[in-house]
Amino acid sequence: MAGYAAEAGAAPSAERGAAFFAATQAGGKPDTPSCSTCHTANPRAEGRTRAGKAIEPMAASVSPTRYTDFKFVEKWFGRNCDSVLGRACTPGEKADFIAYMASL
Repeated sequence: MAGYAAEAGAAPSAERGAAFFAATQAGGKPDTPSCSTCHTANPRAEGRTRAGKAIEPMAASVSPTRYTDFKFVEKWFGRNCDSVLGRACTPGEKADFIAYMASL
């Protein structure tokens, strides 16, 4: 998270991360308009892919190693940001998102 925050030039905000997670986006795929489409409105709960596969909870309190592998995190930000937003997430969005998940 520190690297994303440094790149963004701003401190991460769990509040902005929560709003980002819950927001309905217009730029991505129609069947994935928000993060919570697959990850549910409760990041502590297990989510489901569009194909029905289980997704580990997003909250760091439930999945403490989820954000420890930078390559893994970048892979999923790349895939999911494109699907939901239709673009790459900014470093600030990534830092805020992780701050929110770390706060849960």
